[in-house]
Amino acid sequence: MRFDLVDLQLFVAIADSGSITHGAARANLALASASARIKGLEADLGVALVRRRRRGVELTAAGESLRDHARTIMHQVVMMQGDISAFSSGVKASVHLLANTSGLSEHLPKALGVFLREYPEISLDVEERESADIVGAIAGGAADLGFAAEHAVPAHFERFSFSEDRLMLVVPKRSEFSNRRHIDFVEVGNRDFVGLTNTTALAIHIGRHAARLGVRLQVRARLRDFDAICRMVAAGVGVAVVPEAAARRCAQSMPIAPLAIRDDWANRRLVICARSFKDLPKPAKLLVDHLRKAAR
Repeated sequence: MRFDLVDLQLFVAIADSGSITHGAARANLALASASARIKGLEADLGVALVRRRRRGVELTAAGESLRDHARTIMHQVVMMQGDISAFSSGVKASVHLLANTSGLSEHLPKALGVFLREYPEISLDVEERESADIVGAIAGGAADLGFAAEHAVPAHFERFSFSEDRLMLVVPKRSEFSNRRHIDFVEVGNRDFVGLTNTTALAIHIGRHAARLGVRLQVRARLRDFDAICRMVAAGVGVAVVPEAAARRCAQSMPIAPLAIRDDWANRRLVICARSFKDLPKPAKLLVDHLRKAAR
């Protein structure tokens, strides 16, 4: 079989959009050309890849398999292009790392900074995702490594523990809760909250578990970093859920009180994970070795 990268790129675009028309637009192809390419791809493979419906298309089982492989191939092509073009700027390789909100803001920056100083020829492409999305992206070949909550990592993935990530409730010092050490999340379900922007992985995680408790969060303000959130809490705007490291750091300089949340979802072990560490490209293996040493 001989595959055309344009065909694979088109097929991924169609799979993601659920439409040949929209997929063609994403791939910058005319609709007639896109339709002909898909038919040609099906003819070459000898199997139907899509089912045409009144409103778009859906993938067959063979189509889903091709989509997953095509994503892996396209990711490797992008990585190849980036690595080759980086030679002109002195950077010889890059590693794609996905991390959840806590990892990106509290746990990883120092370790990654040291790594970049030690390996000036390697660059890092770090992207924030929710833990379940991180696992899916790695399984599909869209990233090298993940930094995620262990409960979301499937058994066949390799992983090692990097740190504990306990989420805490922060309240104003003058709050009636400020003299307590622990709290059940449902106790503050009717309070005003200060939170992260909706697109962050931690905001999605908190919102999902609040919904399971039947709690509809009343968010008065959304900000992009934990220090700003804690300042809002100190000003009496509401309460907030933040990682323990951020809560205790901010409590040293702000009139807020951190409380441990008793709910199981608030206690997470964060791990570095991959489908297989030994199969990673050498730059990613170097990062894994570095993070193993930095783990605490």
